[in-house]
Amino acid sequence: MTSSRAVLQVFEKYQKDRVTFVQTVAELATRPQNIEVLQQAGVMSLLRPLLLDNVPSIQQSAALALGRLANYNDELAEAVVSNEILPQLVYSLGEQNRFYKKAAAFVLRAVAKHSPPLAQAVVDSGALDSLVACLEEFDPGVKESAAWALGYIAGHNAELAGTVVDSGAVALLVLCVQEPELSLKRIGASALSDIAKHTPELAQAVVDAGAVAYIAPLIVNPDGKLKRQVCSCLGQIAKHSVDLAEVVVEAEIFPKILTCLKDVDGYVRKHAATCIREVAKHTPELAQLIVSNGGAGALVDYVIESEGNNRLPGIMALGFIAAFSETLALSVIASKGVVPLYTALVEEPEDHIKSAAAWALGQTGRHSPDHAKAMADAGVLPKLVFTLVVSESSDDLKTKCKRSLKFIVEKLTCMKSLDKLLQERNLPEGIVKYVLQQIAKVLPNDAAGRHDFVTSGGFAKVQQLDQMSGNKLKEHVDIINSCYPEEIVKYYSPGYSASLLEKLDAMTVAA
Repeated sequence: MTSSRAVLQVFEKYQKDRVTFVQTVAELATRPQNIEVLQQAGVMSLLRPLLLDNVPSIQQSAALALGRLANYNDELAEAVVSNEILPQLVYSLGEQNRFYKKAAAFVLRAVAKHSPPLAQAVVDSGALDSLVACLEEFDPGVKESAAWALGYIAGHNAELAGTVVDSGAVALLVLCVQEPELSLKRIGASALSDIAKHTPELAQAVVDAGAVAYIAPLIVNPDGKLKRQVCSCLGQIAKHSVDLAEVVVEAEIFPKILTCLKDVDGYVRKHAATCIREVAKHTPELAQLIVSNGGAGALVDYVIESEGNNRLPGIMALGFIAAFSETLALSVIASKGVVPLYTALVEEPEDHIKSAAAWALGQTGRHSPDHAKAMADAGVLPKLVFTLVVSESSDDLKTKCKRSLKFIVEKLTCMKSLDKLLQERNLPEGIVKYVLQQIAKVLPNDAAGRHDFVTSGGFAKVQQLDQMSGNKLKEHVDIINSCYPEEIVKYYSPGYSASLLEKLDAMTVAA
């Protein structure tokens, strides 16, 4: 009896030591400074057999430790793959209890998140069928872990997202969104967003599963993290086509989504603005729907209150709305949208945000003389010129500024504004041509403008430019000069005072 007890004590001690080992490793793996030491000590090869241990708690702790290690970087995730741990996890997903399933799904997620090849390795191990089966489990924690893993796999590219759709996951993810647990709703919406973002076909698969009808009402949910995922998912669906955008709009997200632009959560605000942008860009009718619901004013407030990359979707949404028609552009101007766009062009340090602001200003000002004058009155034109000529501006930013200047100048009929622009320092030759061309159109019909153009120094500037440019601007200069008596043209021509002095000298010599 004593000897059998002694034997059993050896096994008990071995079990306790295994429990202590895996729990300690799992705890150590939570701290980044320990990861390299654990890796050098060969922790992967030691944990692998413990996944098949006959004690469930050891299996779970081993899986948890592996997940934490794989989560740390792609090198450790590749070690999980190379040690052939994935097939064991997939096998156990179908056999073990809910605690192990959560831990195993965590490992698969931790491996899949790093890169498309690692996500493909998870797919190749046969994990998709097991993960989809986990979505049908009763325990919400198991569903959540499985949905999270599927979302990471689908997020990388269209091919991987397609394999997730083909596995039958979409309908079950839609069911997850309908569950009462907030965290499960969040992960379900996030995974659907990761699927829908790649192609119209994948977005259509999400729509066909009835996702929009269940996701859209969650816009008014008080939980900020859920609203982030809801706005993101709706935006990822709407961006692909007019039809998909109309499906999102028909779910009655307006005007409710506009309240999200004022949410305390910055990510909710950004994702809501992005969703509105993705709807606005498609057709004048969708843009008008946004404006009719008070969207222009809400977007202007959003641009004023945000900065950096968060500002970008709001700027672009205003640009898309303004681009479609004179009326829609006027709604942006009436909502006092010009100054915030100008401010973004001036204040934002990133060129891609400046580019968006310059583009949006051009789209707003290009429709009519009234639109163009609103741009000029806000001081937009000199800033576009400055941004165009400054050496630090990127090529894309310079292109956007040049196009916007052209669009606005072509509609500008206010001589005072054209005159002021012409006399800007360092005005590029290409823009000078647009300005002179427009002055040549406006000046013959503006008597008061002709007088002011002379007294301001603008007419003299035209003569200087004519002399400096050779024949490049001659056509436009000739039209402008034809509006004035020959004596005035001569008087303001460069060198006229010198020629008068020469005549005086000649008279003196003759005398």
